[in-house]
Amino acid sequence: MRASTFSAVAIASFVQWAKAAHHDVTVGKDGELKFVPETLHARHGDTITYQFFAANHSVTQSSFDAPCQPLQDGFFSAFTPSESKTEASSTTWTITVNDTKPIWVYCGQGKHCQNGMVHSVNAPESGNTFQAFKEKAKGASDSTSPADGLPVGGLRVTQVEVGVDDKFVFKPNNIKEPIGTHIQFNFNPKNHSVTQSSFDKPCEQLENGFSSGLIPAVNAPSGISFDIVVNDTKPIWFYCAQGQHCKNGMVGSVNAPAEGNTLSAFTEKASKAGAGQLVPLSPIGGVLSANGTILPTLNSAVIDIAPLSLDRIGQIPKPGEHDQYIIGGAGGGPVANYSWPDTISAPAVERLHLLHYLDNILLRVLLRGRDNLQEGGKWAGAYPQTIVNTIASMAAQTWIHRATATDSLQHYKKDLLEGECEYKTDDDDGKEGVDQFLDTVLPLLDLEIGFLADSSSRLAHSDPWLVGCLTSALGAKSRMAAVANMMQGRAPAIAPREVPVPAGLVYAYAKHKFIKECPGDVMKGWEDGAVRHELNIKEAKRGPDGRVSEVEVHVDDWPYHAKLWLAWMGPWGSLEFTRLEKGVAHVPEGFWGHAWVAVTSSADHSMSELIGATVAGPQMVWITQR
Repeated sequence: MRASTFSAVAIASFVQWAKAAHHDVTVGKDGELKFVPETLHARHGDTITYQFFAANHSVTQSSFDAPCQPLQDGFFSAFTPSESKTEASSTTWTITVNDTKPIWVYCGQGKHCQNGMVHSVNAPESGNTFQAFKEKAKGASDSTSPADGLPVGGLRVTQVEVGVDDKFVFKPNNIKEPIGTHIQFNFNPKNHSVTQSSFDKPCEQLENGFSSGLIPAVNAPSGISFDIVVNDTKPIWFYCAQGQHCKNGMVGSVNAPAEGNTLSAFTEKASKAGAGQLVPLSPIGGVLSANGTILPTLNSAVIDIAPLSLDRIGQIPKPGEHDQYIIGGAGGGPVANYSWPDTISAPAVERLHLLHYLDNILLRVLLRGRDNLQEGGKWAGAYPQTIVNTIASMAAQTWIHRATATDSLQHYKKDLLEGECEYKTDDDDGKEGVDQFLDTVLPLLDLEIGFLADSSSRLAHSDPWLVGCLTSALGAKSRMAAVANMMQGRAPAIAPREVPVPAGLVYAYAKHKFIKECPGDVMKGWEDGAVRHELNIKEAKRGPDGRVSEVEVHVDDWPYHAKLWLAWMGPWGSLEFTRLEKGVAHVPEGFWGHAWVAVTSSADHSMSELIGATVAGPQMVWITQR
């Protein structure tokens, strides 16, 4: 029921969020007391990151009238010392622009503000201009900063490279940061961890301490990071738990004292320790992400970070052994407890085979779309990265939905699909363009929605344990279809309820549209009773209100002289028939949104009997769509 899920306001918010931009500003680069750029224009939702250079600068919000004094409830980066005039500090400060009002900024160090180290966002071009603000700062009283010296109103992040240049090091490893700073550990190739310890036991995981788990990164940059937050001023000690890495000096600290238990003393103590130790639970105490996907905690010390790709579609995980990276991308894992009974019905096995078949097709379509949309792909730049990430998440969710079929079939020791099918689209990857991709994925999503709706009702008596699994996937697929609608520049589908589609017609559409041949005999039962002719909508005639009033259909090698009907499958499980005259049929009154149609040899069938009378089809028809 997508119409009630998304309003026009939600669509506008979605588009605005997707188009948010990012800006970079340097602070004190080349030894100049200057923000570069000094002034910029940003939209609501944009982010701005400040990069610090030599000396000790801050990014402090002020007002136009008091340029060198902190604004009450304004943002403050805290002071950020840096040694290099040309190489940015590992610490950055990021704010989000919440409206288009002017933002006034200064550096609170000494006389930097009075000497012109000021900055603005969205300053007006007349009146209180940036130049007027800069001039006012020259005569301002001594600069001040928030009394507690802690960052507020933005995100302060210190980047730490793990295993950089193929060395057993954290860079930097002697970190000094105030409370509230995020420490982001970025993993380089090899297999490392970031694990908290104590000063006295440098290579043993601290009870209730953080750990990323062992990360087998391959690429540089890997896109894999582990984030912790500095919550107090106590020293934080950490090490790599891989083999002898800790013993060999791969250790670090946050806010270690300058005397006594220093980082040097900690490193010396680690050199006399044994191999690194790690509990089989990770990630814990921080946030592990891979290319923006947050990974869940599992009972393992080793993190599986293999991305979802086309060549993995044929891989079927065993129940309970699903990939952390994919689970993170999907926003959750498969069903934790299916409550499997002792037996499963034959119709349920058949429908699970078909679900596996459909999800394999959908995975292929979504992953090809993601690959073509992302950087370096044939359609790169067609949509913002947020949309590309959404397509990737839809693929990950489809992988998780498929587990309902593959987990259950394995549990009951039933056959699975053998290997990969040969697809009709294998030879034209990316040639069809992004619009054709959306025209392909939307009917496929709605087809599976129809199949899940039909299967939920058909199996409710014989296999009630399956109903919750199927209906929860149906809801997720509906949200996916709404996203595809909006990517086409339309409001989400306006049908008041989903359209059930009989399983035999679902198989016919998938086979006609996508499949050349599949190995094995698992789908033979569906093939034996399949509709042989593909149906195409040649033309749709619209009335003054934009509603389709009649359609012209085409089927290769069909007998126009035969008495035929067009069956209309609509919301709420409705089914109506209209007469086909030379390939043209009227749309039934009361049908809106989308419907599925099939050519039939008679007009007196129920939905469950429809497959036996179908000559060609099915195909989806948009009757109304904004």
